Amino acid sequence: MNGFSPAPRDQRLSALKSLIPEAFSEGKIDWEKLKAALGEDVNFSNERYVLNWAGKSEAFRILQEPSSATLVPVREESVDFDNTQNIFIEGENLAVLKALQKSYFNKVKMIYIDPPYNTGNDSFIYPDKFSETKEEYLKRVGDKDESGYMLREGRFAKNSKENGQYHSNWLNMMMPRLYLAKNLLREDGVIFVSIDDNEVHNLRLLMNEIFGEENFVAQIPWQSRASIQNDTDFSVNHEYVIAYAKHRRQENRRLKESNAEEWYKTNSFVCKPLPLDKDKFDNPDNDSRGLWKADPFDAPNVRSNLTYPIVNPTTGETYFPARGRHWRTDLKQYKKALADNRICFGKDGKGKPQLKVFYEEKKAYGSIDNSWFDANRIGTSTLGTKELQRLFDGVANFDTPKPTTLLKKLLDLSNLQKDSIILDFFAGSGTTAHAVMQLNREDGGNRKYICVQLPEKCDEKTEAFKAGYKTIADIAKERIRRAGTKIRGEVEAEQAKQSGELGLAGTPEVKMPDLGFKVFRLEDSNFKQWRKTTAATLAEVEQQMLDLVDPVKPDAAVENIIYELLLKSGKDLNSKIVRGNGFYNVNDGELVLLLESASQEIVDSVIALAPAKVIALDRLFHGNDQLKTNTSLQFRDSSVEFLTI
Repeated sequence: MNGFSPAPRDQRLSALKSLIPEAFSEGKIDWEKLKAALGEDVNFSNERYVLNWAGKSEAFRILQEPSSATLVPVREESVDFDNTQNIFIEGENLAVLKALQKSYFNKVKMIYIDPPYNTGNDSFIYPDKFSETKEEYLKRVGDKDESGYMLREGRFAKNSKENGQYHSNWLNMMMPRLYLAKNLLREDGVIFVSIDDNEVHNLRLLMNEIFGEENFVAQIPWQSRASIQNDTDFSVNHEYVIAYAKHRRQENRRLKESNAEEWYKTNSFVCKPLPLDKDKFDNPDNDSRGLWKADPFDAPNVRSNLTYPIVNPTTGETYFPARGRHWRTDLKQYKKALADNRICFGKDGKGKPQLKVFYEEKKAYGSIDNSWFDANRIGTSTLGTKELQRLFDGVANFDTPKPTTLLKKLLDLSNLQKDSIILDFFAGSGTTAHAVMQLNREDGGNRKYICVQLPEKCDEKTEAFKAGYKTIADIAKERIRRAGTKIRGEVEAEQAKQSGELGLAGTPEVKMPDLGFKVFRLEDSNFKQWRKTTAATLAEVEQQMLDLVDPVKPDAAVENIIYELLLKSGKDLNSKIVRGNGFYNVNDGELVLLLESASQEIVDSVIALAPAKVIALDRLFHGNDQLKTNTSLQFRDSSVEFLTI
């Protein structure tokens, strides 16, 4: 009810939409589609198979727009800051992903995200706008829309289904983030995205565009609730997990590069295999490659280039594929396999052709069921809620959190190494961090997580807000702290039990996993020349030029500068930082920072380290041009890259 009488235009549009729904896109008439539906001769412009939407070109521009934002450490909210390798970042995730591009390019093994599902009640950031200053932002904070959602113009709003660009807004939000996320994945990396029916179709098309259709791994229906609900007709009891690889394992990949096949063996994603039953393998012909079993050499469907006669070399009998089937390779590949002793003709050599599958080769790969309807084994959202309640004294501080069992399943399938990096840039309540710590506790691994969460305001009516959690980021950080405390207690109990028993030889020691995390917060750059300038008058320009004599913000802490220079130099946030005599040594000489003072004695100490690169604040040489010149020459003579800011 809005108090206005129905408009004739709206009534006609409603009638037209009922009659010709295909002529509408996001509630508006697509005139080319309308003409086509009416049988007129229409030539669609740029006719090709493509996903397009309102604002796509602007989303690409935003993707390419550089960001000078940095991450500052927040020690008081961290746990074991100096020793942990886990990271929690509080901030808008697009800007955070841009900040991580240099330091974590091609380093992340697995990404999991649980983005807004675009149900009509979600609030998320669209379109992204980085042109405003922090001062402009602060003027906007505190404003709310009519639904009570926090607003930041061009940043954070509710995407109602009544919005004329309902799907487009969601795609504009997702597209640049997924592009940047792909950059961070290792060559053998994989990304999992949780989604439901509202946007699963658009997400598949978007990820085909970004990751490549050939790198699609699976669309896994996951039973998100066990009971039947009072839905309109069908009771929706599942969501989806969409999986894409950066490089999907390809069989018989035909590429021009001579080493392409070998590259894909070592740089493509392969799911962690299920355990093979070794008893089903044998080696009756003493093949040097070990145990093998015979698999059918034909496959469903009919393809002419895969249909040809095969002659049994022992009996001379000729075989063709069974009706409605074809051979698994073309004739050239068959002859190659036959010459390599990978084809057998039954146990006695008198049967039809079969393919020898070797145990040592097969165990490197695996097949996984692509539908997960086992609420007891994998868990539902109800289990996720119960896990939170147990950690927060019976209070569920977050709606429909994913269960750690689901995340551990995905972590397990990702074929992680024991020290792999896992990224979640829609961290929510922190389930991913919790699951990583649990998995490390179970197998002694040292996997590291990077979790990113916007400090989205909690509704004042929620139990979370009443309990003192102002933002969802606050909930996530507290969840990780409490989960870490719980795991620590369990491990200490096991260690005490183990120390009190006479351990058998070979019994693995119970290790304490990394249960800490460094907290960082997204902030503007500590350097004036990297921040947005707002000068409009000649006087303001002159003042800014004077300000840049010393480019560092007056209130910039040294530690904040260190981490900004680490990121902008491509060093990760877990870099080893040792304070020397007037300088900071990063990763045993990969980088040295001169931030507080400069003297010939300090320069000599740095040169003795033979670092690869030195960065110094230019203000340290103010009034001493001779020292700056000599320092530059000395570093050059020592083959050390030297840069001043």
